[in-house]
Amino acid sequence: MLVSILIVGLVHGSLSGYIQAVLVIISLILFVYLFLLLGEKAGKYTNNLQYRIDRGTDNSFVEYPLGILLYDDDNQVQWVNPYFVEKTGIDSIFSMSLSDISNDLVSLVSDNQKDESHKTVKIGDKYYLVQIQRELQTMYFMDITHYSKIERRYEDNRSVIGQVYLDNYAEITQSMSDRDVSNLDNYITNELSNWASSEQMFLKRIDDDHFFIVAYSGKIFNMEKKGFKILDVIREYTSQQNVPLTLSMGFSYGVDDLNVLNDEAQKNLNLSLGRGGDQVVVKEIGQKARFYGGNTDPMEKRTRVRARMISEALQELLKDSDQVLVMGHNHPDMDVLGSCLGIRRIAQMNNTTCKIVIDTKNLHTDVSRLVQMIDDDPNIKDDIISSEESMNIITSNTLIVMVDHSKQSISINPELFNKASEKVVVIDHHRRGEEFPENPMLIYIEPYASSTSELITEMLEYQPKNKKAIEKIEATSLLAGITVDTKSFSLRTGTRTFDAASYLRSVGADETLIQNLLKENIDSFIQRNHLIESITMVGNQMAVCFGENDRVYDPVIVAQAADTLLSLNNVEASFVISKRPDDRVGISARSLGNINVQVIMEKLGGGGHLSDAATQISDVTVGEAKDQLVQVLSEIENKN
Repeated sequence: MLVSILIVGLVHGSLSGYIQAVLVIISLILFVYLFLLLGEKAGKYTNNLQYRIDRGTDNSFVEYPLGILLYDDDNQVQWVNPYFVEKTGIDSIFSMSLSDISNDLVSLVSDNQKDESHKTVKIGDKYYLVQIQRELQTMYFMDITHYSKIERRYEDNRSVIGQVYLDNYAEITQSMSDRDVSNLDNYITNELSNWASSEQMFLKRIDDDHFFIVAYSGKIFNMEKKGFKILDVIREYTSQQNVPLTLSMGFSYGVDDLNVLNDEAQKNLNLSLGRGGDQVVVKEIGQKARFYGGNTDPMEKRTRVRARMISEALQELLKDSDQVLVMGHNHPDMDVLGSCLGIRRIAQMNNTTCKIVIDTKNLHTDVSRLVQMIDDDPNIKDDIISSEESMNIITSNTLIVMVDHSKQSISINPELFNKASEKVVVIDHHRRGEEFPENPMLIYIEPYASSTSELITEMLEYQPKNKKAIEKIEATSLLAGITVDTKSFSLRTGTRTFDAASYLRSVGADETLIQNLLKENIDSFIQRNHLIESITMVGNQMAVCFGENDRVYDPVIVAQAADTLLSLNNVEASFVISKRPDDRVGISARSLGNINVQVIMEKLGGGGHLSDAATQISDVTVGEAKDQLVQVLSEIENKN
């Protein structure tokens, strides 16, 4: 447009035209000048900004308050920035690997941790939040020591509710004089009060054999590290005084609601008692329970009161049920079958139909022989059903009785619990594990008992006398169950074990028939001895045997091999590892009582009894299972 005005002014040749042309030229010159000036300033600004960005990036990489570390493919440290040196005090990185700084850094970059991009790591006395960029092989360290201390203080000051129970106080004091009871009470109260005071806990006695505790979580964590030595102190002193008293405790933490904590603490105490007492159960709500103690065999009760009460309670449940389904664990043994037949007889004495759920396939020789004998008895044969048949007949009013186990996952038919989970009875002689039916109607767990058959035999003695007596095959099966679990009355036997055996003999149990049932065939004998040939000692007292990775062994043969090892000199505990028919690797553990094999098996996902336990591990070879077991045994050996 300016050009057009200039041309018009020059064409007309008038004064005004020249003036317009001059103004246009001046405007053009001024516009070009301003444009060049603006471009120069913009260039300087851009260059300055880029310089500052580059300089800032370089300085931040070196001086920014964030630790930076570069590493190579061999996890060797290549470079660290000054801030990392200032915070950690590590200034010599020559030939230094990540493991020299912290093993947590190695796990962060390892292949099995690729989904994890950050981790809290302790270096020296400080805590860092470490962020990793695997593509650049770079780690960034943010000092969170202050916040970590706040978090730890919070974790250590959470409320904990505890319940303490004197396991056998009533049984011990019933035959003591008032003076001796007073002395025992004074000792227990003083010892527990001093213990509570030293750990900054509030302790209140709420009954003769019951105490209530309020504590801080940090103090409980410290006692966990020490293994709750108060258990040993009480046990050792009272044993010296010939009044062997033990403690059981349950602690709960993890929520702010004290009512919830108290209820959970009571459940944890019940879990401790169900495992035989003389131990502590600590559990954060929503997490797995942690067990301490349990190093002594639970003592036998001195009265039959509980057996009679359980028997009467079971009678009431039978009257309120339309039928009973009784079952044991998978791969049933003689104790399972004897217990099932005993419950069936109790149900019939109370006019209630009872069916025995059992898988007749893959039975061991002795159980298979007994099942064949049952087939010859039409009355009992009709009451033996399969898992599939049990699913078809179960109703909402069916009572499920679990014998010789308390874990639904190892039942012959776990699906039954989905249909009748509200009417469950548990009768077992193994220590109770964390997995347990929710709200069972009746629990009868006595870890001191030799077998479940012993418990059910006692219950039979309190059933209606005007009903048909126990049959010979039922009495023989119950006595066979006791015989097998006690290794012919050589292990875990008490006075009540022999009382139960005497009762069964009086009602027709046939010992000759039991000997024929328990005869071992030649193949089993050869396999058992083959397993024993692989014996390896861990420490001075623990024997480990293992089979081939491509050869399946019957679990009963494995258990027999573990039993046989205990007869060898200087063997206090035995462990036999083999491939199972279900393609898992099984470990059968036995002990003479000085080593708690239940605790060992629990570390590998199993459980059982102080002197008789087992576990099954999936997706491992026999060799890998052996390595896991040896590692656990070595840790226990080092602690001792």
